[in-house]
Amino acid sequence: MMKFSNNIVWWYWLFTTLLLTGAVAGNALSLQAVIGLNIVQLVHFVLREKSLTAFPVQVRLTYLGLLFLSQAPYMVWILWWQLIGTAAMVLTGYCFLARCMSLMPWNKSEDYSIALIKRTFFSAPVKGNVMQGLQAVS
Repeated sequence: MMKFSNNIVWWYWLFTTLLLTGAVAGNALSLQAVIGLNIVQLVHFVLREKSLTAFPVQVRLTYLGLLFLSQAPYMVWILWWQLIGTAAMVLTGYCFLARCMSLMPWNKSEDYSIALIKRTFFSAPVKGNVMQGLQAVS
């Protein structure tokens, strides 16, 4: 396990993982709880970052949107992907969603290229914001 246990972000994602485990097992209360926890996390980061467009807020807003989308008919599979990704984040620090979000046109600072895609998805996890670790190599 990564040494993130003294970081509130790690604890948010750990409890999210535990609640998602219950949700994919069919526990409706776990799903409601994970949505509630992620609303709390989103509000926390909006207040911390003082912006709705800050990268950490974007990631949490997208994650929450996926939780809501997973409730649509035939979309429960999204919860499985979120569980896998969140567990990976807790265990290794690698956040696939944040890396995908870093490639959105409003977040990237260089043209799309094979090098950018490779660097985005194959670089080691970084402490803090993934955007800090994916700067263009000169």
